[in-house]
Amino acid sequence: MSYQIKPKQRANAKRLGVIIKPSTNSKKKIDVYKKSEKIASIGGAGYKDYATYIQEKGKDFADKRRSAYRARHKGEQLKIGSPGYYSWFILW
Repeated sequence: MSYQIKPKQRANAKRLGVIIKPSTNSKKKIDVYKKSEKIASIGGAGYKDYATYIQEKGKDFADKRRSAYRARHKGEQLKIGSPGYYSWFILW
């Protein structure tokens, strides 16, 4: 079953000027498109994200998971257009 994209993720993608769809790669959650060109696949299938945590466990728990995610990835270069950039701003 493909990943169900949440409204918050669609809003985040719209703010970034990209379109998101469920991934064609079974190991990823979302494909990111600029116009009609696929530019990244993000989110490991089987792992939860901020919107999923909010839905399942509430905002307080989700905020703690977001902080943990961002602490793990804070040293990474978030080059605009990279998969890490889109994960940070769409999924988390």
